[in-house]
Amino acid sequence: MRKNFGPKPAIYPMPVLILAAYGEDGVPNAMNAAWGGISEETEISMCISPEHKTTENILARKAFTVSMATADYVEACDYVGLVSGNEVPDKVARAGFHTTKSQFVDAPLIDELPMAVECKLISYDPESCRLVGEIVNVSAQEGVLNAEGFVDPAKLRPITYDAMNHTYLVLGEIVGNAFADGMNLK
Repeated sequence: MRKNFGPKPAIYPMPVLILAAYGEDGVPNAMNAAWGGISEETEISMCISPEHKTTENILARKAFTVSMATADYVEACDYVGLVSGNEVPDKVARAGFHTTKSQFVDAPLIDELPMAVECKLISYDPESCRLVGEIVNVSAQEGVLNAEGFVDPAKLRPITYDAMNHTYLVLGEIVGNAFADGMNLK
């Protein structure tokens, strides 16, 4: 038997994405967003409301980065979602984050978060809150790469948001092989 919860924003896993953009004054701002994901091969979409300082910055600069929140920085990642950049302009620094300007877009990379998607703004609809970005580059620090040079989720330790229980979960355990295990059923 199933329990019905009605319409809720709950899927598993729900990524914890940290969006970052520069303000007009050059100060980096960041926010925690869970409602997002890849929507085309070189496109990322997410839902962020217009009153966020990060939204204002993205619209002004036409660029942003999306870092994967990690278990090592769960407290700082949660903090940038709790505090508004409209009220705390230096919240990135207060979170303990440091930034480096992206080589590809006019937006900051958060040094402590080892993987980021660097984007140019495609569109933003304030009514639906849908933000769409063109993926210009994906970067990862060498410390989270495997022997083949690809991101190793066990080293990255990305977290997901559990909307039902209001907790963060860490990903990393391999339970199968994509495009291979299903061949047993062919």
